[in-house]
Amino acid sequence: MKKENKITKKTKIGELLRKKPEAAELLMDAGMGCIGCPMAQMESIEDGCLSHGIEDKDIDNLIEKLNNKKKK
Repeated sequence: MKKENKITKKTKIGELLRKKPEAAELLMDAGMGCIGCPMAQMESIEDGCLSHGIEDKDIDNLIEKLNNKKKK
């Protein structure tokens, strides 16, 4: 993935899902089952994770997985 397209903790969930819909599976597996809610459009991945009780080290692992996720 190009540097400018790299997913970070600050990437908005809605933006991520528009650009990379296959990421939904990883978000749901991590415990973020409400990715379709209106807040997901404005909330960063980090904010969403923290509000669902996902720890920092697990957020870092999720970000790595999201950056490496390939389309099926």
